[in-house]
Amino acid sequence: METEKKSCLRKDSTVTKVNVSLRLEDERKPVYANSLTDREMESLVAICDTLISSIDGSETEHLDDGVAGYYSASASQNGTPDRVARLMSARVNHPKKWILRAGLWALSTWIGSLVLCGRRSFTGEFPYFRRFCCLPEKQREETILNWASSYFSLLRMFFRSIKLITALVFFTQVDEKGKNVAWKAIGYNVPSADHSAHEEELNEKMKKPEEIFGPLYNGIIDLRNPREAVSKKLAGQGFTVSTQKGNKNGSSISDPEITIRCDAVVVGSGSGGGVVAGVLAKAGYKVLVVEKGNYYARSKLSLLEGQAMDDMYLSGGLLATSDTNVVVLAGSTVGGGSTINWSASIKTPEHVTKEWAEKLELEMFGSDLYRESMDVVCKRMGVQCGFVEEGFNNEILRKGCEELGLPVKDIPRNSSSDHYCGFCCLGCKKGQKQGTSETWLVDLVESGNGLILPGCEALEVLYECEQGKKKKTATGVAFAFGEKIYVVESKVSIVACGALRTPPLLKRSGLKNRHIGRNLCLHPVVMAWGWFPDEEMWPEKKKKSYEGGIMTAMSSVVNEQTQSSYGESVIQTPSLHPGMFSGLISWRSSKDFKTRMLKFSRTAHVFALLRDKGTGVSESCIDYNLQEEDEVSLQKGLESVLKIQIAAGAEEIGTHDSEGKSLNVRTASKEEIDRFVKEESSKELKSLSGQICSAHQMGSCRMGIRPEASAVRPTGETWEVGGLYVADTSVFPTALGVNPMVTVQSIAYCIGLNVVDVLKRKK
Repeated sequence: METEKKSCLRKDSTVTKVNVSLRLEDERKPVYANSLTDREMESLVAICDTLISSIDGSETEHLDDGVAGYYSASASQNGTPDRVARLMSARVNHPKKWILRAGLWALSTWIGSLVLCGRRSFTGEFPYFRRFCCLPEKQREETILNWASSYFSLLRMFFRSIKLITALVFFTQVDEKGKNVAWKAIGYNVPSADHSAHEEELNEKMKKPEEIFGPLYNGIIDLRNPREAVSKKLAGQGFTVSTQKGNKNGSSISDPEITIRCDAVVVGSGSGGGVVAGVLAKAGYKVLVVEKGNYYARSKLSLLEGQAMDDMYLSGGLLATSDTNVVVLAGSTVGGGSTINWSASIKTPEHVTKEWAEKLELEMFGSDLYRESMDVVCKRMGVQCGFVEEGFNNEILRKGCEELGLPVKDIPRNSSSDHYCGFCCLGCKKGQKQGTSETWLVDLVESGNGLILPGCEALEVLYECEQGKKKKTATGVAFAFGEKIYVVESKVSIVACGALRTPPLLKRSGLKNRHIGRNLCLHPVVMAWGWFPDEEMWPEKKKKSYEGGIMTAMSSVVNEQTQSSYGESVIQTPSLHPGMFSGLISWRSSKDFKTRMLKFSRTAHVFALLRDKGTGVSESCIDYNLQEEDEVSLQKGLESVLKIQIAAGAEEIGTHDSEGKSLNVRTASKEEIDRFVKEESSKELKSLSGQICSAHQMGSCRMGIRPEASAVRPTGETWEVGGLYVADTSVFPTALGVNPMVTVQSIAYCIGLNVVDVLKRKK
C-alpha cells in the first residue's frame, strides 16, 4: 500500500529544544543558576536560618565537639540558602512553584509580612510592622509553625516545600573534603573506605576500560564528541547514518544533526526498556536505546545522597503531586529505577494475575508464557531469598511481627545473600545489585547489536499515514541532545519512559486516546518511626538505620472489610539517608529538629504500602487525590506499623504528622500507648498534615482489550499507531500491590517477544 510521506502530527506542533547535558565519568557537575531576586533571597535566608538556626547546645548532656559544632551551625553559615535557591530555580518543576516565589517576595514587604505573619509582625515603632527578615527569631519560629498547621492549604504547601528542600540540602551538602557538618553528630558515615579497596583492585587491572567504567562502556555513545566520531562509531556497529538535512516526514522536525537507521528504537533503559532492548538485540536486531538520564559507571559513584539524587532521580528527587501531598521518587539514569531501587524482586501475586486474566480478560497473565517470563527475568537478575546478616530496620520489622503473631517472610532480592549494603538507592558501586545496567543492557552491548545514547530527551514519536486512510505506522523517534536535534528511523518504536513520562511523550506525538495519562496509581506509603538507643543490647550497638540490606523482611495487613486485595497493605522498610530522613520528620522548632536528628542512626522506619484503588493523572503534572477508602486502609496500615515498633522494643515512637507528637513507650501506661496509636493512626492524610510517599508509579497507559477502556493492546502496541509499543509500568491494568520490578520486566519480556515476531514479518 502506497503511503503518504508525511507525519500525522498536528501542523502547529513545535519542538522544544531541551537542554540536557551528558555527564560521563570525570566531567565537573554543572552549577545551577540562582534566579531569585535579592528581595526573595533576603526572605529565603531568614526562613532557612529559622528552620536550622545556630543553637547553644551547652545544656545537652555528653556534648562532644562534633555535636557542639552541629548545634552551632546555622543554614546560612554553611551556604544552604544559596543552594536551596539554585535547586528551586533549576530543579523544582511544579505547577505551584509560583507559591514559593510569591511567598518569598511577599515576606520581603511589610504588607506581605502582615498578611502572612499576622500580629507577630507588629511593632510599637514606626512603621509599626516589620518584614519577616527583621522579626526576632522567636516570632519567626512561631510564624513558621503557624504555617505548618494553617487553615489555608497554600500556606501549608509553602511551609512543607521550603522545609523539605532546606533540610535535604543542609544534611546532604558537603565541603571540599566530602564532609557534612552534621554527619559525625548524627552518626552517619559514607562508606568511601569500604569501597576504596575495590577501586584499588580495579586500578591494578588497568587493562580494559570496561573494567573501570563498567560493563556498558563499549555501548555508550557520547554525543558531545564530534559528529564524525559519533557517526563512525554508529556505522562501526552496523547502524546506517545520514547527515542529509531536510524535513522528516513532514513533521515539525527539520534539519536534524544526523539521522540514524535501525530495526528498533527504545526510549528508556529501565526495567521496561532495558529488557525489551536486550531481548531484541539478542534476537539479532539492531537496537538503539535513547535515555534521558546520564550514565554513571559504578566505579565513579560517589554514594553521596545529594549528588546521587541530583544525578539519578527524576527532578533530583524534588518531585511531588500537584497538591504536594505525595512526594514521588522515580529513577532517571541509565538503568532507570532498577539502578536506584531497593532490590525487592517479588513475582506478580497470583490473585493479581488471576484478576488481570479473568476479570480484565488479558489472557497473557494466565498463560504459561507469563509464568515462564517471570522465571526468566528472575534468573537473569540472580534473584534469591535469604541473607547472611539482617540490617537494623528489617530486624526490627521481623521481631515486631513475630511478637505480634503477624506473618513475616523473606523478600527475594536481585543481589547476593551477603550483600549488606544500605546505599543501593544511590547506585550499587560494586555492581552486585543486578539492575538492567548489569543484566539486560549488558546483553544488548555484548550482542554487538545495540548502543545506548544517554542524556537525550525524546521529543516526539514519528509516524506515517497510509494514503486516504487513518491508519498510522511508527517510523522512529526524534530526540534532543542539548540544542541539537537527532532522528532515529526504525521499523518499530518502543516507549518505556515510565508511568510519569511516557504519557507526555505520547501526547506530544499527537496520540489522542483518552486513557493516555489517566488511571495513574502510586502505591501510597505512610511511615512510622521508632527510636532504639544504642546503649541497648538489641539491636547491636554497631548497627545503624541506614546500613544493611534495604529490604529483607515483609508482612501484610489484610483489610477484612473488603472482598479483594484492595485495602491490603504490605509492611516493609525504606532506605532513608540524612537528607530524605530530615525532609520527612516533623519540624516544631530548630532545637527540637536538630535534637531529633541526633537520633537518626538508631531510628528505625517501617512503612505500609497500599494497593490503591483510587487513581490520578500524569500529563503536564501529577494530579492524585487519595480516595476515602484508600485513606482508611492506609490508616489501618499505619496503626499496624506503630504496633510493630512498640512490640520490637522501641523506646520512643512517632509518625510524620505535622504536629510532631512522639511517645516514650517505656514510661507510658498501656492506656496512654493505646490512645497515642489510635490518635496518630486516625488523623487525616489528605490534609497535608502528614507526609505520604510514592516510589512506584503505574497504570497511566493501561493495557486492555478495547480502546474505549485502555491505551494499549494486550501485545503492548498502541491502539492508534501500528509499530509503536509501550513497555513499562504505565501498561499495568491496575495497581499491583507489591514492588513492581519483576512484574514490569516480565511484561516487557513478553512485549519484546511480540516485537521480535513483528520484525520477523518485516524482513
